[in-house]
Amino acid sequence: MELYNYFRSSAAYRVRIALNLKEVAYTQLPVNLQRGEQNHPQYKQVQPQGLVPALRDQGAVLLQSLAICEYLEEAYPERSPLLPVNRVDRARVRAISEIIACDIHPVNNLRVLNYLSQCLDIGEQEKISWYQHWIEEGFLALEQLLTGEEYPGKFCFGDTPGLADLCLVPQMFNARRFGVDMAPYPELLRIESNCQSLPAFADAHPDNCSH
Repeated sequence: MELYNYFRSSAAYRVRIALNLKEVAYTQLPVNLQRGEQNHPQYKQVQPQGLVPALRDQGAVLLQSLAICEYLEEAYPERSPLLPVNRVDRARVRAISEIIACDIHPVNNLRVLNYLSQCLDIGEQEKISWYQHWIEEGFLALEQLLTGEEYPGKFCFGDTPGLADLCLVPQMFNARRFGVDMAPYPELLRIESNCQSLPAFADAHPDNCSH
């Protein structure tokens, strides 16, 4: 497998964790978003949106991080399942994942932040305030949900890491990069600590990636 990857991309970070949990060997193909490599015609032939990640497996190119993670789940169901068996529980895990991947992350990714500054002439401090607002709104909701009786265990759901955890950890990494105060989210911090104790998460950290 080949993963088109940017080391600080939350979406690519998610997929790296999933590949590690599934114990799937892969090669990283760096796409430097800061240098605009995602807009090169050669990469646009792989990913027409110019986003990362993209995963190439046996000639097929797969796009969108959650779709890639579910592909890995279906391809390797016996290895570290990312979703529970019960359909209600699966819906709960997907909901947590989508709060992060569909509600928090898209309004704060690099292309949105660049549009705010380059096209709307938003100042640096205003841009940071934008980022922090959407993180804090989403994290408050997650903190409330994950302290409820429906989400017991060491991780976002149960005592094994899954799809929601591999979405949460990268988002917390990026929140710190933008100076978000993490003190109001003790449950998220607890879950993150449990995740980071596992090699699959630690090895996927941006500090351990090709740039």
